[in-house]
Amino acid sequence: MYLDYYGLKEPPFNITPNPRFLFYSGKHREAFNHLLYGIRERKGFVQLTGEIGAGKTTLCRALLEELGPAFSTALILNPVLDADQLMKAIAMEFGLEVKGLDRLETVAEINKFLLSQVDQKKDAVLIIDEAQDLTNPLLEQVRLLSNLETDDRKLVQIVLMGQPELRDRLNDPTLRQLRQRITVRYHLQALQRSELGQYIQHRLHVSGSKGGPFFTPMAIWRIHRYTKGVPRLVNALCDKCLLAGYVQQRDTIDYKMVGRAVRELEGEIYV
Repeated sequence: MYLDYYGLKEPPFNITPNPRFLFYSGKHREAFNHLLYGIRERKGFVQLTGEIGAGKTTLCRALLEELGPAFSTALILNPVLDADQLMKAIAMEFGLEVKGLDRLETVAEINKFLLSQVDQKKDAVLIIDEAQDLTNPLLEQVRLLSNLETDDRKLVQIVLMGQPELRDRLNDPTLRQLRQRITVRYHLQALQRSELGQYIQHRLHVSGSKGGPFFTPMAIWRIHRYTKGVPRLVNALCDKCLLAGYVQQRDTIDYKMVGRAVRELEGEIYV
């Protein structure tokens, strides 16, 4: 609705995890580098945690683009499965045909595939998003998958991504073998207030902005106060701000307009 008014080519504050819009704050850059290091150095297990909406999935999408064709990748977005389903989902993500196979046969196919990747001088990466939803038995299945190896290397690098509860889950004494194998860990924090203006301008620029709309310093302060710097909440609020600006035919988003957008997000009815 407001795209033409502001001269934008696409919505700048969609909440979908589009890597083109990824803003590399200090913490996001550190998280990205930790992921790359763990995978490229074949550390086996990498753990990334962060609050809901912190940008983990967007980082994951950017990571997949960065790895490129030298890596075979499997991405599990919904790990709420039983053990058989999880193994089949992993196999299918690697492009394997495992219909009608039981779990042992499926794991055998995965092992065969991973060995073939070694012959082709390619690395394999398994990324499990929302890993805090994995039950202890499923986490143990993932650990067993990491046992697939040759004499000198792990056949698959595994990235566990999830909310802070994942850290608590992995402290369970029954998962100590898995916890000991996680050698790279990072917790992604929200944007600082000093980064928020840059974040907003980055997304506007990617969307085709030629300079507007303009968020005042007090507007940015109020956005950070409400969202605590969580990117998904920032996107939702800024989208409402641009809509409010369009309705009022204004190119400047100020403190008062952010307040209006907050009330709309909270579902308050007013005239």
